[in-house]
Amino acid sequence: MFHEFFRWLAEDLGKSSPDGQSWSQQLHESLNLWGVTEGMHVLTIMFFAGTIWIVDLRMMGVAFRDMPFSKLNDRVLPVTICAFAAMVFTGVIVFFGRDPLLYYHDVWFRFKMIFLVIASANIFWFHYRVQTNQAAWDAMEKPPAKVKLSGAISMVCWIAMIALGRFIAYDFLRCEKVPPGSFVYVFAECKQAMSYLDDIPAEEESSDGTVAPDAQPTQGAPAGPTPAIPAPGEGG
Repeated sequence: MFHEFFRWLAEDLGKSSPDGQSWSQQLHESLNLWGVTEGMHVLTIMFFAGTIWIVDLRMMGVAFRDMPFSKLNDRVLPVTICAFAAMVFTGVIVFFGRDPLLYYHDVWFRFKMIFLVIASANIFWFHYRVQTNQAAWDAMEKPPAKVKLSGAISMVCWIAMIALGRFIAYDFLRCEKVPPGSFVYVFAECKQAMSYLDDIPAEEESSDGTVAPDAQPTQGAPAGPTPAIPAPGEGG
């Protein structure tokens, strides 16, 4: 649906001349900025996940049972908020700098976004429905079922997002490696991702009967799916 928009982000935004580089390409090929940003993204994910899981374990009644939820939450929440803000900021830069088109058509990234939506909906459900009667279960060693459920959903979602972020580094489910018509091919909109192949001129045979190898993809070919250049690990 948004193929052309992300192609524009990856290939055209910030390009000053036909032979120049877009801002996305400049960022990814920078000497230190890309590596520092990606490293910071991974570190802030760990800070965020570590603090949110402390709260989740308390909500599930698995750990920190002797401490009221409100007291634990007040101590951890400032770190969680700062880590979340830094994680989102660096994540947007990583998305923009690596190759927006690659991420958009990556099945692991799409599953990751699904779990992000579920985790966000769970946060709203907890704060606006479950937490309204916090005084009744704040100091309970075993919180009510709906509190445990919210904590379990949160933990599962963030574990899944971190794991899926790691899988983005692998290319075995990239569009050029899955059969047309398969679930991954349809789910990742691979028909659009591979549409640049339609612009490659037909290969011509040389005088000795071999196929000429000079046909090259035209502009719009996604940079990510090239098997020789695997994407780096992407965390959050």
